[in-house]
Amino acid sequence: MTLAQIVFYLLAAFTLVMAWLSVSARQLFRSAIWLLFALVGVAGIYFWMEMEFIAAVQIVVYVGGVVVLIIFSIFLTNQSGDDMPLAGIRRRIAAALAVLFGIGFTASLVAGQSFTASTQVFDNEVSRIGHAMLDTGVGGYALPFEAVSLLLLAAMVGCIVIAMKDGGKEKINSAATAAATEQNQQ
Repeated sequence: MTLAQIVFYLLAAFTLVMAWLSVSARQLFRSAIWLLFALVGVAGIYFWMEMEFIAAVQIVVYVGGVVVLIIFSIFLTNQSGDDMPLAGIRRRIAAALAVLFGIGFTASLVAGQSFTASTQVFDNEVSRIGHAMLDTGVGGYALPFEAVSLLLLAAMVGCIVIAMKDGGKEKINSAATAAATEQNQQ
């Protein structure tokens, strides 16, 4: 086993462990922090593959943008420090079956492919990648990026609405409690 393989396996294991902790944590904030580390692990794999530009985009967009948006959304809700309830046995069984199905499906897809070593060098010029990201044509990625930005905007607005609803109920309940206390004192 070469050093390159060992580094890849370490980065992959780190990413998988962080992703597992992200979905299994009982507190939302901790889950977001584990997600941050999982995305940094993915960026590390990009760096290992000598895709520095894509790794930098991964860090700037996902780690610096998406995770920060998720953390702000968690803080907008009043349940950032509360423990989430444990999933029932049916959900655990369904999740385990979904994971096993995903592993089996991926293994069958990989087994059906014939991987051959390529002697052609991959073209990872930043200018070509930049043109592809800005292109709205067949090989471009501008439309998917815009769709994702609208999805993130909708998620943020939804979090704000949920936070305002919870905060409004608490204000009404505290005002009603204060009024009842005043009447009891009189």
